[in-house]
Amino acid sequence: MEYLGLLFEFCFLALGIYAYRFATGKIKFSETQRPMAEQFRKENSGWMRLTGLALIAIMSVEIVLHIVQMFR
Repeated sequence: MEYLGLLFEFCFLALGIYAYRFATGKIKFSETQRPMAEQFRKENSGWMRLTGLALIAIMSVEIVLHIVQMFR
C-alpha cells in the first residue's frame, strides 16, 4: 500500500509539471490543435501556472516525507 501511495504522488507531481509547462507555453501541439490550445492557454495561464507550482511544491514535499517514512 505504501508503494501505491508513492506512485500516485509521482503521478500528481507529473501532472503539476505538465500543467506548469503548458501554462508557460513549453509544450508543442500539432497544427490542428495549436489554435485551440493557444486560446485556452491565453485565457487560463494565470491560475494554471499557480496551480502547477503549488502542486509541484506540495507533491515534492510529500514524496520526500513518504520516502523518509518508508526507511524508518
